[in-house]
Amino acid sequence: MNNYLEQLNKEQTKAVRHIDGPLMVIAGAGSGKTRVLTYRIIHLLKNKINPYNILALTFTNKAAKEMRRRIENFVGISLANNLWMGTFHSVFARILRFEADKINYPSNFTIYDTEDSKNLVKSIIKDLNLDKETYKVGIIRNRISALKNNFITSETYHKSNDLMQADIISKRTEFGKIYQTYENRCKKSSAMDFDDLLLKTYELLSIHADTLIKYQEKFKYILIDEYQDTNQIQYLIIKKLAALYENICVVGDDAQSIYSFRGANIQNILNFKLDYPDYKTYKLEQNYRSTATIVEAANGLIKKNEKQIRKEVWTHNKQGEKIIVAQTNSDNDEGRLVANTLFDIKMNNDELYKDFTILYRTNAQSRPLEEALRRKNIPYKIYGGLSFYQRKEVKDLLAYFRLTVNPNDDESFKRIVNYPARGIGATTIQKINIVANESNKSLWEVVNSIENYNINLNKGTLNKISNFSLMINDFIIQNNQKNAYDIGEEIANKSGLFHHLYNDKTPEGISRFENMQELLNGLKDFCENNENNNLTNFIQDIALLTDQDNEKDTDFNKVTLMTVHAAKGLEFPYVFVVGLEENLFPSMMSGESQEDMEEERRLFYVAITRAEKRLFLSYANTRFRWGQFIDCRESRFLNELDENLLDKKDFNIQKKYNIYTKTKKQNSTYKNTTQNIFKNRRLKKLSSTNHQNHNQSNEKIVNGVIVKHAKFGKGKILNIEGDGANKKATVFFEGIGQKQLLLKFAKLDIIS
Repeated sequence: MNNYLEQLNKEQTKAVRHIDGPLMVIAGAGSGKTRVLTYRIIHLLKNKINPYNILALTFTNKAAKEMRRRIENFVGISLANNLWMGTFHSVFARILRFEADKINYPSNFTIYDTEDSKNLVKSIIKDLNLDKETYKVGIIRNRISALKNNFITSETYHKSNDLMQADIISKRTEFGKIYQTYENRCKKSSAMDFDDLLLKTYELLSIHADTLIKYQEKFKYILIDEYQDTNQIQYLIIKKLAALYENICVVGDDAQSIYSFRGANIQNILNFKLDYPDYKTYKLEQNYRSTATIVEAANGLIKKNEKQIRKEVWTHNKQGEKIIVAQTNSDNDEGRLVANTLFDIKMNNDELYKDFTILYRTNAQSRPLEEALRRKNIPYKIYGGLSFYQRKEVKDLLAYFRLTVNPNDDESFKRIVNYPARGIGATTIQKINIVANESNKSLWEVVNSIENYNINLNKGTLNKISNFSLMINDFIIQNNQKNAYDIGEEIANKSGLFHHLYNDKTPEGISRFENMQELLNGLKDFCENNENNNLTNFIQDIALLTDQDNEKDTDFNKVTLMTVHAAKGLEFPYVFVVGLEENLFPSMMSGESQEDMEEERRLFYVAITRAEKRLFLSYANTRFRWGQFIDCRESRFLNELDENLLDKKDFNIQKKYNIYTKTKKQNSTYKNTTQNIFKNRRLKKLSSTNHQNHNQSNEKIVNGVIVKHAKFGKGKILNIEGDGANKKATVFFEGIGQKQLLLKFAKLDIIS
């Protein structure tokens, strides 16, 4: 396939054919950014550039895999597999494993994800007997992360009076001790968190000049996707690697820089011309995604920002319908309006549910939307919710895997040393922990030679610890001889996890067992598709997954609900953006500076440009927030859109459903079944007779009974606890899961 250049427009072709020297590609929304990046790599390979000399960095594994798949189609699997391509964290982790000895780490170091980091902070706060309200885990963990991303180690922190004074004012005087202990525990456990993967790479390249030269010579051509999302450390590492040859190509869009809260620095892309004065720039301004109406609206909005690289996005696509702007009385009305509009479009146009997305500024806004979708029996998924690999039973088995690969991993040790229960209680673990901390050893080092330590434990407990040690050592030996699937299956069986979950026949237990089976299936797929199919590489792949990578094909035909931040890089035929109110979107935190407000505007720009065919914007006059109803006013961003492109509808006046614009032909055949969804709700007074009837029926609700709930539908009683007015039922509802309900309010009808 040699006709790849024929598939590009004029500006795309110029960017792809540029080989040597610094290059910046400013890619407007929907302008074919990924295609340019992919085809530029193909063009380098076609021009005899060695794949080992090409480094391509992305922000998701999913993006890297998609690019690699496209490249394989043109140049073959062999060349494509030799590229250094992946996320910043995965590529830097690979480098650190090669060079681990230079930074005093073993090559099999564990990577702690966000949850692991939080668990470590939590245990440190507990060990130091600190108040968990003053030292909130999330706040402490985020502060450690922010310091690391600004090159501030615990040692540097203790030399800064300003930093320590800030914590004294915040009444967190022991933060420095927590930070130092956190670093020590990570080192002792041979573990790095996500921030360490960047910080340690920067330290490696800064301290070891020979290593820096090695990788400068290796990566003669560097390509970076979403350059506007890079943070300070990523920027400095890239600058070091590119310094020798300056064959660096960055692709991005300053108008879509929305991650400053993660440390992303928009100045990295705005100042590219200062770092590389002889750079070339190409602007991709043709939008292939959206209608002209949506493109024009987005252009008009983003022009309000002062800090930007000017461009004029345009499209050959049809004009399309006007953007609906809907005003409703409340957030519940807004939810019903969205659900009914979505349902009618789907039915009238024979669309799929996956063609729709609902975007909001904060996750808390999903509740009224979810309730409205459930009432209409519309299937949906929450994007970026609890991922498969964060579920307890999956994390438990992964902890066994991690301890097998790296027995010094204290967090994994604590998670599974007594799970399934083997008689090694909390008191025993605490005694071992004290000895480990005093001797600066990992928990495993103490347990594996427990006879060398003076720990007051009885013979029975020592035998149980010895049996655990023998089991883990057996796993370690077998791991050197087996692939990831074979050793994974062995661990699941010998650890007792398989048997433990198999014996739990509750709906939740069956689901947990199925999740463990799915993890083993994942191991099998990994072994079939990777040459280096050992457990170490599998664990690294899992640790570095992002939200987008976790999306499952089983969620294929569902409406997607997500924050605008999570939607970046995605596109949908139909997009609903809800909650367009002042102090919500833009956020109340954005009024502090012009920079913050401009980022909020860029965020709205991202929301708008996700839409292909239709865009619906809505806001409510009242919203339930912080436990009370508050009055709202429309977002200033709505007033920044071109009035000629909008179709405004006030549902406080209309009191009926008429949001979906239809043609005359459609009007003659289309029956509106939801005319009265916005009628005022009237509360019905409950009589004493109603209470009496429900109290009598509640006495018949026992374990195993099938019931029906007005909101959750059909369910099975799993457990009853409490008496009288405090009587509670644990119910498993089909398609929803387990709920605990107070019977005096639940109004459950007995089916059988």
